[in-house]
Amino acid sequence: MRHQVFGRKLGRDTKSRKALLNNLASSLLEQEKITTTLAKAKFVKPFVDKLITKAKKNALHSQRVISSILTPKAFAKLINEIAPGFTARTSGYTRIVKLAQRRGDNAPVARLELLEWEKKVTTKGSEKKKKAKVASVVKNQPKSAKNPPKSKS
Repeated sequence: MRHQVFGRKLGRDTKSRKALLNNLASSLLEQEKITTTLAKAKFVKPFVDKLITKAKKNALHSQRVISSILTPKAFAKLINEIAPGFTARTSGYTRIVKLAQRRGDNAPVARLELLEWEKKVTTKGSEKKKKAKVASVVKNQPKSAKNPPKSKS
């Protein structure tokens, strides 16, 4: 009986399980879909949904927690592209699609994928470019327009 037994072990110790979870989540966020066993897909799905919800808050503490879990590339994509694209949705950011059995060991295989989101890229680099463009426009203005001559009184 499995009364009051929480979670999945996947035949691994705690550290290996956490590493697997972090790596699967990073791969999913970088590539937008991964193919793995059904048990692993069911294991990582709620974790990724919680990460996206946490990233939507856009608070410093949330970003630090997420960055300690994900790879830098996955973290950047989550913060800059994925989380802003899911602002209209409250939950359910991933889907599991069952595939055929794996040939070698007959394990059930599934594809875990992110749902479609609004592809708005908001990077800090583009904001810097906008500020630099404004600064260059101000810099290239004639001095008479920038600093009017002081009157002697």
